[in-house]
Amino acid sequence: MALNLKRKRATEDSSRKSRKVRGELNGSYGAPHRSDENDALSEEDEDERGSVDVEQEEGEGEWEGLDDKSNVNATVSHEPGTKPKKPPTGEELRVIQDATNLYRSSSFKLQIDALLPNVRPKDSRIPPLERFLLSLHTVLMGLPSFEPRHPLEASRLLLKKGVAVPYSAPLPTEETNWKVAFEKPSDITVVGSWPLKTSVKAKDEIRLGVDVAVEMPNDLFQEKDYLNGRFFHKRAFYLATIAAAVKSSKGGLNVDVQYESQSDDPRLTKLVLTPKKDNSPYDFTKLHAQVCIIPVLSSQSPVSIHKLSPSHSNIRINTINTTQNDPTKSPHLATPFYNTALLLALTPKAQLLATHALKENSPAFTDALTLLRVWANQRGYGPGSRLCVRGFADRGTWWSALLGLLIIGEERTSASKASKRKPLGRGLSSYQLFRGTLDFLSKHDFEKDPVFLKTKEGAHRFPPEEYQQHHEAVFVDSSSTVNLLAGVPLGSLQLLRHDALKTLEVLDHSSISVDPFTDVFLTDHRDLPTRFDTVMSVDLSSAKPLNSSLHSSLDFGSPANALMASLSSVLHRGLGDRTKVIAILNEPSLPRALSQAHPSNASTIYIGLIHNPSTAFRLVDHGPTADEEDASTIQRFRDFWGDKAELRRFKDGRIIESVVWDVKTADQRAHIPGMIVRHVLQRHFGLGSDAVQTWQTSFDSLLRLPEVISTKYISAGILTGFKGAITAYDTLVKQIKGLDNALPLSVLNVSPISEQLRYTSVHSPVPLPTSLSSIFPATAQYLSPIHIILEFENSSRWPDDLKAIQKTKLAFFERIASELISSNTGLRAAVVVGDGIHTSEILDQATLEVVTPEGWAFLISIWNEREAILLDRIIEDYDKPIPPALRALQEAGQNGKDPKQYREALEAKEVYTRRFIHSPRHHRAVSSLCHQYSAFGGTVRLVKRWLAAHWLLHGHISEEAVELICASFFVGDGMNIGLDIDGDANRDDSASVPGSKERGFSIVIAFLKDWKWEEGLFVPLYGPNKVSEDGSSKVTPRATSGGVWSITTDFDKEGRMWTSNGPDLVVAHRVRALAQATWQYLQGMEQGKFNVQVTQRLLFSVLVHRVSQAMFVHPTSDYDFIVRLDATQLPRYFHNVAVDLDLLSRGKYANLQDNQSVRPGFDPAGLLFHDLQRIYGHTFKIFYDTFGGDRFGVVWDPSLKESRPFRVLGEFSSLPVKKENEKAKDKGLVVLNEGAVLSEIERLGSSLVQEITVHISS
Repeated sequence: MALNLKRKRATEDSSRKSRKVRGELNGSYGAPHRSDENDALSEEDEDERGSVDVEQEEGEGEWEGLDDKSNVNATVSHEPGTKPKKPPTGEELRVIQDATNLYRSSSFKLQIDALLPNVRPKDSRIPPLERFLLSLHTVLMGLPSFEPRHPLEASRLLLKKGVAVPYSAPLPTEETNWKVAFEKPSDITVVGSWPLKTSVKAKDEIRLGVDVAVEMPNDLFQEKDYLNGRFFHKRAFYLATIAAAVKSSKGGLNVDVQYESQSDDPRLTKLVLTPKKDNSPYDFTKLHAQVCIIPVLSSQSPVSIHKLSPSHSNIRINTINTTQNDPTKSPHLATPFYNTALLLALTPKAQLLATHALKENSPAFTDALTLLRVWANQRGYGPGSRLCVRGFADRGTWWSALLGLLIIGEERTSASKASKRKPLGRGLSSYQLFRGTLDFLSKHDFEKDPVFLKTKEGAHRFPPEEYQQHHEAVFVDSSSTVNLLAGVPLGSLQLLRHDALKTLEVLDHSSISVDPFTDVFLTDHRDLPTRFDTVMSVDLSSAKPLNSSLHSSLDFGSPANALMASLSSVLHRGLGDRTKVIAILNEPSLPRALSQAHPSNASTIYIGLIHNPSTAFRLVDHGPTADEEDASTIQRFRDFWGDKAELRRFKDGRIIESVVWDVKTADQRAHIPGMIVRHVLQRHFGLGSDAVQTWQTSFDSLLRLPEVISTKYISAGILTGFKGAITAYDTLVKQIKGLDNALPLSVLNVSPISEQLRYTSVHSPVPLPTSLSSIFPATAQYLSPIHIILEFENSSRWPDDLKAIQKTKLAFFERIASELISSNTGLRAAVVVGDGIHTSEILDQATLEVVTPEGWAFLISIWNEREAILLDRIIEDYDKPIPPALRALQEAGQNGKDPKQYREALEAKEVYTRRFIHSPRHHRAVSSLCHQYSAFGGTVRLVKRWLAAHWLLHGHISEEAVELICASFFVGDGMNIGLDIDGDANRDDSASVPGSKERGFSIVIAFLKDWKWEEGLFVPLYGPNKVSEDGSSKVTPRATSGGVWSITTDFDKEGRMWTSNGPDLVVAHRVRALAQATWQYLQGMEQGKFNVQVTQRLLFSVLVHRVSQAMFVHPTSDYDFIVRLDATQLPRYFHNVAVDLDLLSRGKYANLQDNQSVRPGFDPAGLLFHDLQRIYGHTFKIFYDTFGGDRFGVVWDPSLKESRPFRVLGEFSSLPVKKENEKAKDKGLVVLNEGAVLSEIERLGSSLVQEITVHISS
């Protein structure tokens, strides 16, 4: 095969790609590079080392491929005066082939190659650090010895120098009979990722860590220093002595010296040296790094290691004198975490050697580890200034060990099966290793399946069973010394598994046109609103654990860590299988002054839940049966749940200890996981409702009717909500189908197309019976009609004329109305012949309005397939070319083609296709999604409420377009559409599907703020590979095409069915700006500043004090003028997002108010809005909240404010431009007559418009 490789162009493209990725990284990952001369030189050096010699390539030209007829070995011919064109070398061909086979794609490899240099420290900035490390080594090795002293006496001497000794609990006392001392280190080694050149820049401008292991001399320790924290006390004094020496050093170490404790554990305190900028040879501030001094033990230390197994008890405060330190006779509990903390002092050098061996054996190890660390940092599994996943902020060693598991394999245990996981091998590419790691994380259950890395000895230091008994998760390093996952909550590993699965879905399911690189490596995924279904902020300052113990605090290192471990355990037991993930997020450990011995723990944590949709909202939790033989099992169940536990008898005869969660509405049922968390926190930690904050109830209030209205429905006992609407619909369908004998044709099908019947209307549908209409105020008299479609059986009796078909529909409506009224007492029906705007006689605009005795309103349309055939005939005849023989008739205007009829046919066909073809299909698909995904309906409702509150829904954006956008985050690739979430056991739930409406809303907002709508959006709403069978996906001319959004489906290839009328370019940009502002507000959840409901003052013509939803309060300062309506005249005002409750109370004398009959769909504000939008469409853009809004926001067309020549039918009200003087020439220029337009708006609004406020631009 002939290859056409353009080498020079490829080099330029690669350079451009590198610059692009580098720019994205500087904006979203790590600290921005500071530009100086050295940086420029270093970048040029890197380009010279990492790219092809451009000077050589420029003269070679392009290779045009190999000619089969030519001799390959012969010299390639070339034109005189040019250099010969050389074919690619074998090495170049191999690189191209490897890029395709070993990576996701060749472009993906280029992106990875561009990413790696940008997340590693620059070589040009390293020499100052190396000089500093040499100087530090000299200072440390020159430190004087400190004679043995009592630990308290020694600490008091250091405290005089401003250095506190970070002694951990149990603290030494005056009766302590051992001493601390100091001698110069026996060895100093740079450990960790720095010497291996595997360091990766952290997030949020956190400095790189350069770990220096300072080996404490063996003479300072005794064999039994593993008991009661003696080793940690000696370590703490040794570290404090170094801190005092470095702080007062005169050897040129110009650094800030601070303490920092890993995971806020005082036993793991290290010394952090941060450079000060002084432009000296030792100033490494440009490297943005810090040096961490970590005291370690020698491998020949006298401290007994075999006493540090997970089952040993090494804290013996109460019985130290009675048991004579004999652990076999000690009644004390095991101290696995205490033992692990001590063993960590032995591992730095061993882990350095193990990682170095992996790097030598696997060429792609370094790049794979870098990719894995970048991926982890973007998801909160590394250091950063934002919330971190608990347990992972300081687990850098674990990531290299994880890759080691895939490369060299694991050690078998006695209980393991013969067929263990096989290593992937050492010859894989970095991307293959990275992907293999994600695959392992997405499938491995750390709770049930422990991992032991392969060791050189081929044996375990401690029995594997001990790890499983005393740790939730087990991952033992290659030295068989320490469990690298000790102290990591199980929920954090669940979240890691979830994130890995989510990333694999992005890599597997992305189309060729969508590049997943940005989402995997460059996008920050730490945002709480889009990551968790339920987010809870918990203030632990008042926590009082029900079962606290001194042993637990000593084992975990501090009461705070013990509290967090207990909290994680309690949450997992309480929620059980309701959740996939129970993650705890807290603020990372921060450096502290040397005068502060112990770290300060943050009082607030965040709990993130990812629901298991099939079990999350279960109403009853079952416990042991009443005849349980083990009484302690029943008692433990009752002790855990407290007063919520009760003995219940079920229909099948079982008597079981149970916990029942009482909910009244579907919205409250979605709160059950949060209710469980609140209960167990109150029960086991004494945390009241004021200490636990959630936002679900606040979001729910946006979708509910005001309480003063809803209570009247409840007291009247009227069936409301989606269930009530569907019941009323089913009843009406039965009544209509019962009229077959009275109608000329039988009703074949009845199709709903209303959002109120597919669970996506903003407010739950409610009827308006006469009994309530008479007591409701005028501001709560709106009744939303439910639109349905009738389809009659096929018949040749339908006329072949479009006008006659519309008349025939009127006759059908009259007959149906008469029969329904006569057969149903209290039912009202009326034929609606048009809307008063459209005058076309072939447009389907007639409907039958039915109001049931219960107060439900329906609008009925009739679908006749014959209409489409006749409309297509008119359109196709008009588009046919005219034969030459008829051109004379064309010029005479006698060709029979009527442009007006053509336009009317286009409009009628567009209405027909949308209403009768796409609407029923869309309704069925959306309704199915609501049944399949419990969060989908709520997500759509919240997004609609948000768009309406910002005055965009209906007037500029259709509801169906919103439903399609929301559906794209649930359907994925369409493979799971139609599966039963409860009955299909093989259902593969996507990790990215939201489990709550709050998370779904946040995901849609995040999408809208960055959506490049120029590229369109494809939604597989109808499942994979669906093909239109009725020709509805055929592209036909449209009467309107003002929208810029393109949302395609399998049946709408053009993507304009629901966006042809909007949003236009102005509105699309406005949606993006509003989404960006809303997203910024959602970020306040992490800082505790987020509150859906706040009280604020809104500035209109006067200051009015209102209670409003902050994210749903629309800013009005950008409008040119505001039209304020009289809210008392608005029947739909009770839907307003910031409703004034005083306007919902009925007057003092109810009998003096007009008792008008119910008018379905009557909304004077909406009618005025559409009139103004139609009349002044070329003059301004008008915005309005269709849900009870009492203001219009208007923006003038800026082009009309400039003078232009007068012309007839200018489509706007104009005013002549005044001449500068009388002698000036009259050019006939006009400008917009703003005053006349405002007066006309006030006249059209008559008693509805209260005032018009004009904003004067500064």
